Amino acid sequence: MEPPAGQHRPHAPPPSLWPVGFAVGIAVLLTGVILGWVVVAIGALLTAIFGFLWVRDVTGGLRTVPDVEPERREVAPPAAPIRADEGGAGMVASSESEIERFPRSKFLEGATLGLGAAIGGVVTAPVLGFAVLPAFRGGEHEEVDVGAVDDFPEKEWMITTFRLDPDLGDVTARTAYVRNNGMLDGRPSFTIVSNRCVHLGCPVQPNGPAEDKGTQFDNKGRPNQVIRVPTKPAGFGCPCHGGQYDTEGNPTAGPPVRALDRFEFSIRGGRLFIGKPYSVGGVRGEAADAVIRRYDHVLPGVHVEGPSALMYPLEPPR
Repeated sequence: MEPPAGQHRPHAPPPSLWPVGFAVGIAVLLTGVILGWVVVAIGALLTAIFGFLWVRDVTGGLRTVPDVEPERREVAPPAAPIRADEGGAGMVASSESEIERFPRSKFLEGATLGLGAAIGGVVTAPVLGFAVLPAFRGGEHEEVDVGAVDDFPEKEWMITTFRLDPDLGDVTARTAYVRNNGMLDGRPSFTIVSNRCVHLGCPVQPNGPAEDKGTQFDNKGRPNQVIRVPTKPAGFGCPCHGGQYDTEGNPTAGPPVRALDRFEFSIRGGRLFIGKPYSVGGVRGEAADAVIRRYDHVLPGVHVEGPSALMYPLEPPR
């Protein structure tokens, strides 16, 4: 039945704030990819809540049972029987206006919502994939043979320069300060500190004398892959912005936000192998007795401890 004149029902749903909240949730979710997982969680929660409310509002008409007036008919007196060849049609076809159909406006609303969701998924999924997946892909780092354990005198420092990938040349060169701490639980112990300042990444220098020329070590037939230079530092300093560190890498002055990064190491066949780097919140004790607060490797300038660490995005493994 068509509504009486002057009482037309709107074909579009009434104005709603749920789409605005849903859009805000998506924006917060994408922003959280840059700011950190806490913001991502807030954005996902807002998106889920407002998305649910939006869908419920749009599909409300489909879930409502319309009020139907009971059918009333006047009972006519029984008619006299007639012959089959004299009667009219057995059923009269109802007019098109009397046939209840699914409203076209509701179909268009559902189709528009589904198409919008499909387009949003196609557009958003690749962006989230490129932004989030690198954080879960580990960065491979081949161990580097930097020489025999006996090449590193006990309790002395060596400025050790090596290449992560000799085939690519000096572009993969790294420098570490290596100290042989002696034996710990029957195994050699080493302190291997990165020379990369944790403020902005400038090269940290030893605060002490160093020999003018080091020893070049030919590894696997690749000349000049490793260079070792003896030094006697009282600490380490950054010439760029005045950051200072003690011999364990703890910051003592200037802008550094944490201790110097370190490298993993292993001993195989009496030789020292330097592995992948990791970040350090701080070091208590020294040499073989040092207790290291270790974290996954992050970029310079990033806090790894305290409330400030929550303000930084998730770092991909390096």
